[in-house]
Amino acid sequence: MAINETVTGNDSIAITGTASAGERTVGVKGVGDSVGVRGEGKGWHGVEGISGSTIGGHGVFGANTAGGTGVVGTSTKWIGVYGETTGVENGPAGVWGEHKGAGIGVKAISNTGVGLVAFSNGTAAVFQGDVEVTGDIRLTNADCAEDFDICEADLIEPGTVMVLGEEGKLQQSQKAYDKRVAGVVSGAGDCKPGIVLDKQQSQSGRKPIALLGKVFCKVDAQYGAIEVGDLLTTSPTPGHAMKTDDPVKALGAMIGKALRPLSGGRGLIPILIALQ
Repeated sequence: MAINETVTGNDSIAITGTASAGERTVGVKGVGDSVGVRGEGKGWHGVEGISGSTIGGHGVFGANTAGGTGVVGTSTKWIGVYGETTGVENGPAGVWGEHKGAGIGVKAISNTGVGLVAFSNGTAAVFQGDVEVTGDIRLTNADCAEDFDICEADLIEPGTVMVLGEEGKLQQSQKAYDKRVAGVVSGAGDCKPGIVLDKQQSQSGRKPIALLGKVFCKVDAQYGAIEVGDLLTTSPTPGHAMKTDDPVKALGAMIGKALRPLSGGRGLIPILIALQ
């Protein structure tokens, strides 16, 4: 080993390299048949690299020209490689993987767990291009919904029965056996949409309408007690469904089947959407 230095105390640094002249100057460079640079920290970082470059320089740069790996991070108790940024310009990323050819930009593998997990208070993942899946797609939420323009959207609650309007927008149902029925506003109770089609983030006045699957729906049992399995249609109560007592009249005005009973009054029950 060419240099061996030992220091003690908080914020102590055994070796520091500084380069300030011209582009592509390197603070510390190590070359060796075994290990070029090795850093070991008992209480903090083993190796720390800092760059003030504004032209794309790296805090730490790893390269391999003989078929190996440029940078490897391993951990037995926590994170193998950690990337963090607070940047907002030029598409910054905590971790960025790019393949200059036709290979894989980022690859995530787990033997028995989850290969890749993404968290966000907004959108967890965005894919620009095709997505190919060789296994099952498992959605933990319930219905398949589609966004529609809604009349007086601010006044429409999840669970409301909606019908087609004259101007292409949906409005809450107002009469019994309405053949214009389009579905139920998704998101009431503990049934959230598993898929939302035609999602347009930039437009207001739109809500997801459940077209298939389970959804909580407003119902009114004053027109007949509702039992599990009863067919439901629109009712005279605005935005509510009711039990169907005339199957012929209900053709084209069917909403779905009740999954829970309601003996009287108004309520919110889960139904199985089956528009017909």
